[in-house]
Amino acid sequence: MPQHTGLAPKTPWVELCTTDDDWKSADPALLRTFLGQLQLIRTFEQVVLDLAGAGLVHGPAHSSIGQEGGAVGSIVGLRASDAINGSHRGHHQFLAKAIGFVRPDLGDLSELVDTATEDVLYRTLAEILGLAPGFCHGRGGSMHLQWFEAGALGTNAIVGGGVPLAAGNAWSQRHAGTSDVTVSYFGDGATNIGSVLETMNLAAAWNLPLVFFIENNLYAVSTRVDEVTAEERLSGRGAGFGIPAWRVDGMDPLAVHLAMEEALELARNGGGPAVIEAETYRYFHQNGPFSGSAFGYRTKEEETQWRARDPLDRVATEMLERGLIDEAGLASVKEQAKAAMERIVNRLVEADPENPGKRRIRPDLWPDTAFVNVGVRGDGSELEQYPALEPANYTGEFEERRFIDVVAGVMERRMENDHRIVVLGEDIHHLKGGTNGATRGLVERFPDRVLGTPISENAFAGLGGGIALDTRFIPVIEFMYPDFLWVAADQLFNQIGKARHMFGGQNPVPLVMRTKVAIGSGYGSQHLMDPAGIMATNPGWRIVAPSCAADYIGLMNAALALKDPVLVIEHVDLYPRRDQVPAGELDYILPPGQAVLRCEGTQATVISYLSMVHHCDRALDETGLEADLIDLRWLDRASIDWDTIGESVRKTNAVVIVEQGAEGTSYGAWLADEIQRRYFDWLDQPVTRVTGQEASPSISKVLERAAVAGYEEVVEAFEGVRRGLGEM
Repeated sequence: MPQHTGLAPKTPWVELCTTDDDWKSADPALLRTFLGQLQLIRTFEQVVLDLAGAGLVHGPAHSSIGQEGGAVGSIVGLRASDAINGSHRGHHQFLAKAIGFVRPDLGDLSELVDTATEDVLYRTLAEILGLAPGFCHGRGGSMHLQWFEAGALGTNAIVGGGVPLAAGNAWSQRHAGTSDVTVSYFGDGATNIGSVLETMNLAAAWNLPLVFFIENNLYAVSTRVDEVTAEERLSGRGAGFGIPAWRVDGMDPLAVHLAMEEALELARNGGGPAVIEAETYRYFHQNGPFSGSAFGYRTKEEETQWRARDPLDRVATEMLERGLIDEAGLASVKEQAKAAMERIVNRLVEADPENPGKRRIRPDLWPDTAFVNVGVRGDGSELEQYPALEPANYTGEFEERRFIDVVAGVMERRMENDHRIVVLGEDIHHLKGGTNGATRGLVERFPDRVLGTPISENAFAGLGGGIALDTRFIPVIEFMYPDFLWVAADQLFNQIGKARHMFGGQNPVPLVMRTKVAIGSGYGSQHLMDPAGIMATNPGWRIVAPSCAADYIGLMNAALALKDPVLVIEHVDLYPRRDQVPAGELDYILPPGQAVLRCEGTQATVISYLSMVHHCDRALDETGLEADLIDLRWLDRASIDWDTIGESVRKTNAVVIVEQGAEGTSYGAWLADEIQRRYFDWLDQPVTRVTGQEASPSISKVLERAAVAGYEEVVEAFEGVRRGLGEM
């Protein structure tokens, strides 16, 4: 018979419950703060539901009524410099952090709402209503609440989507030399999300000061926890990653507070992350003013049982028993909160003159529609302080260098001069500079700033996004192959790309992501895409695609200096290429909006990027087509050089767009559409596109070549243009 030896988790996993003595010994000031915050949040949420019922909340209203105890209990002990983020159901957490920031000790409950507290309530409700006075100027609404000054990093509508960002903030806190902590709040549904589990692994491996706070309210919309997982004690997720975990009654604010105190002590003293599971209950449906029983997935009896354990009532009862307040005092607290919310509602809402008996939003509070695109990205003015150089016009001394050596050299130079830059990705710290040598020599010089990650694109991309939003550091994320962007699509598109705009256009996102196009290397369908077309259609990202080493220097320097996320696309065909670069010059930038003419002609405008620029140059010589060859360099909508393109189109009246990758994810498709809209009157024929096939490249060498565009396809297209001109 085999021998069986029992195994135990590496770290503690406990259930924490309060006793009568805990309540009796609790600081009266703490209990007053509990009561005041709980009442303010409860009253606020009731008003939100009332306004939603009146049709004045556009979109969902995810009420936190019933769950306030977990938020207040866990946040009351945080510092102003500690940070939180959360999910779509996050009003209670946001308010607890914001109220605690402006008024850490509520003190005398006879003066519950001072000017600063009322302003927090006003701006939060304005944001939920989508109004200009809101924290995000109405763009965030109910699900995207952010106030960086107070340590509220932002709530998130993607289940589990904000958790990797919290890890990035925690990394920044630790590496800035602080003992601050980040707390990420999410629900039971998110405990089965890959980004959450990936982040737990990464936070534990890197010993980050991050508390994973699970609000287990038993239902993901209408699906019970026991329907979707065999381990209903969700704090057990921590044990699998070596993270200490606490399980508490989320209807008991003091129990939550005591568990959080223990977790904070661990995290502040270098003990790494913690998991807290607070079992709680939302009194209403997923969103709106109706109970869950109205939709048939819960019983009224279950709801009644949970309401009998109300966290606000629990604190009030304990304070009454200790003589810390009387019934008149409780009534006063409730009335003060109600009066404050009535004042706030009256500032935001008025009688509707066209519908007697109904109310409307005050028209002057809506955001100006001209604000719609402001903040999709920054204006790039931060680049004005850096020296610009155009390699094509440089008259100084040149030297010959391999493209891949320039890639590593530029990063070494920037890391040497800017301590904020950190590089992260898979295998970048080994193999003498990663799989291609792009980070060669960096780990030896900057061991604490070259971070080899797990194979965990969701987690490390989101962590990089959190570092960028913190702004104390500048992350450079390497994706080994661009196809892996799809693995982290939420973090790249929903989080990093949208963050500046979604939260009001006011917070920079300084981040660089590097990846390589490896078409021709035989790695098959899941490694060989060109990401330009996909990234260009997603807001917020800037994109650079250098065709030579001299341009790479200026483009990477600009990318690192910008306060926007920038994708830097490289091509493996260029890595071994020996290029001429300005001798000793590694500090210049090539700003957005600067394409370059590689050659000039009058018969066509040829537009390309990356290695295809060189194919175009050769093909022009072979075919005799006299054309302007425009090397785009900057590809995104805001950074593309329309002046150079427009001047050429008006001269040649014909356009050929040349790219290598598949037509379905084509960059040229977007560009052709835009060119025909802008320059239709100057075009004598439709835009010609050279692109790959519908299929992605296969492993078979011949099928791989058949799937993509190469030199032969470029020659064929140029000859077609010449035939159209009657020259062949």
